Amino acid sequence: MKIHCADFTSQDPPASEAEQADLVIANPPYVRHHHIGREEKVRLREASERAAGVRLSGLAGLYCHFVALAHRWMRREALAAWLLPSEFLDVNYGGPLKRYLMEQVTLLRVHQFDPTDTQFDDALVSSAIIVFLNERPSPDHTIEFTRGGTLLNPKRCVHKKLADVQHNQRWTQFAQHRESDSRKQSKSTLRLGDIFSIRRGLVTGGNEFFVLSDSDAAEHQLPPEVLTPILPSPRYLDASEVKARPDGSPDIANRRLLLDCRLSEPELEAEAPMAWAYLKSAPDELRSRYICQHRNPWYRQERRRPAPLLCTYLGRRSNGRRPFRFILNQSNATAANVYHLLYPLPGLQAAMEVHDELLRKLWKHLNGVDVSMLVRESRVYGGGLHKLEPGELGRVSLAGIDPEIEFTIRNGGLPAYPDTEHNATHLLLEPKG
Repeated sequence: MKIHCADFTSQDPPASEAEQADLVIANPPYVRHHHIGREEKVRLREASERAAGVRLSGLAGLYCHFVALAHRWMRREALAAWLLPSEFLDVNYGGPLKRYLMEQVTLLRVHQFDPTDTQFDDALVSSAIIVFLNERPSPDHTIEFTRGGTLLNPKRCVHKKLADVQHNQRWTQFAQHRESDSRKQSKSTLRLGDIFSIRRGLVTGGNEFFVLSDSDAAEHQLPPEVLTPILPSPRYLDASEVKARPDGSPDIANRRLLLDCRLSEPELEAEAPMAWAYLKSAPDELRSRYICQHRNPWYRQERRRPAPLLCTYLGRRSNGRRPFRFILNQSNATAANVYHLLYPLPGLQAAMEVHDELLRKLWKHLNGVDVSMLVRESRVYGGGLHKLEPGELGRVSLAGIDPEIEFTIRNGGLPAYPDTEHNATHLLLEPKG
């Protein structure tokens, strides 16, 4: 064995096939794109494209480049096995790497370890093993997807035709659920994204400074004009329904206020001296953060109007707990990016104006929905931590919802079971005035 202690991404590949490898076994470094410098990122993307013919995203981690660069180290029909973070199987930046695995090589096996069984003590990632041959696949090729247990003794195994895999962006779901579960979940075509506009909560740039309790705001004598009600983080919000006080503010424990002002610094100093004094006390480290540096003024917050329905976006599925909660919000409080904000689209809004209890019924349905319907759209990290992005939440199916509710939503508030005789008479008489 010869060991070379060097940067693999900077090495020249073998000049001849005789020097190329017929077996590659690799566990590349899991360096995220945030920690790769701009010039280095350009170099890696260009080198990866030359080696494997794929243009990797600027968001791709270093391990994606390792897979691409290794292509020119393998001789024809060489076998490769890679231990990688499984998140690339679902996220957008993983698209080019997945196209490489489907088009440039013959993907044999994708094994996902159980997310609760982390493979490394020092990395909070869920892992997958990718096995492929260095030859282009046949059109009728079948890929084996396994999950849980070990590589040699998985708990679940599913075979998928290459054509089916090519048209699916989310690979983790193939071995995550039984085929019968997938058929059951696909009965309803109505999804959350069809009836809600889903946005992240606002990014404050420093919750520890901009989000205050009632007592903190009173201590600093901050005027109401620079304060906006904001919901506390999910771990401090016990209720799943936020009711409103007479002034519209949330009637909950652990009330929070967001410091938000559009006035310039001279205007603020003249019109709200106590708020100006508090802002002057901000540490330099806070003001130099990316978010604050790119705002004018630096303390101006994003606009996020109160949403009638919110969803937590991060959680674990353990001890009977649901990883995601839906919050019914009747107050005028906004929310930070620890929540996703769900705003009714026009069709649902029209139906809500006709049926007062429609949103409440939807909220109850979502909090009682089969957890697997939410989990299957999420991405999972080491230790079983599930995360839902807005687009992923939008794909959650409303399968199993009361047919009357679904009809009402789809038809903008029309009754689900109209009086047929009355409607027929109405249609006959209406043209005659």
